[in-house]
Amino acid sequence: MRILVLGAGGTGGYFGGRLAQAGLDVTFLVREPRAHRLDRDGLRIRSPLGDADLRVAHVTEQSLAAAAAVQAFDLVILSCKAYDLGTAIDAIAPAVGPGTTVLPILNGLMHYKELDAAFGHEHVLGGLCFISAAIGPDGEILHLGKPASITFGERDNGHLTPRVRAFAEACERAGIDHVASPTIAQEQWIKYSFLCALAAATCLMRAPIGRIVDTEDGRALINGLYNECLIAAEADGQPIPMVAREKALATLLQPGSDLKASMLRDLETGRQVEARQIVGDMLARVRQTGRNAPWLMAAFVHLQAYQLERVAKG
Repeated sequence: MRILVLGAGGTGGYFGGRLAQAGLDVTFLVREPRAHRLDRDGLRIRSPLGDADLRVAHVTEQSLAAAAAVQAFDLVILSCKAYDLGTAIDAIAPAVGPGTTVLPILNGLMHYKELDAAFGHEHVLGGLCFISAAIGPDGEILHLGKPASITFGERDNGHLTPRVRAFAEACERAGIDHVASPTIAQEQWIKYSFLCALAAATCLMRAPIGRIVDTEDGRALINGLYNECLIAAEADGQPIPMVAREKALATLLQPGSDLKASMLRDLETGRQVEARQIVGDMLARVRQTGRNAPWLMAAFVHLQAYQLERVAKG
């Protein structure tokens, strides 16, 4: 299996690095500055699951077409921010041939429509990941905490097809925690409903979960946000199972927790955020049912105001 990973940032760099570390055929598609740094320093992973210093194959947009012409890529792993999807599609397009599969592990669900339009529904698997990772001051990948897993599967049927099994075998070889799921749509909604509630609550309050829960009405706010997300999931034909609900709420309502969404970390450092792709899309899905979602609306207004202020400041 020949694998192309878009970017060598926190998420793509970590999972792609682990695959490369296991000896799989992995190439990273990176920008020129990152390519120079990889040439100089290699790909460096710092993780509680084990550090790694690797020499990895990489290409830039200018050299990707030539690399794909020499040998086609079987799988493209897409791990960009959702707001960069358009440029990411343009970047990987030369690598996507008749036999290529695209595996997005982005947050949310909005990206599938655009990916299907660009590459064809049959070429796009369903996927998600759980990891907290970032790029350190010297270009190293910092894996924050121990969770690091990928879940993937066919979107149209419950079969573990040869391409799903092949990637599962690659993950197994690399020691990556993974689930080859026959019910990927439900897995996606379980994560999306949890992630959206977490992002909306922590960004709206500019605080971690524990601090919100300690307020007089913090639990009600978080419950309200999560319940609105459950409306959207049910409307899409993917009601969240009770076990998953209880697990999500145990995390979202945990006293003293320092958990915050990566969106809040981006907001705190003045970066662009996935406001429309996460909270805005969930709000739109609830409104399509004819119901209101005042908690999500407040969070989305807050995030839009932040984005507008960010643009105004240049």
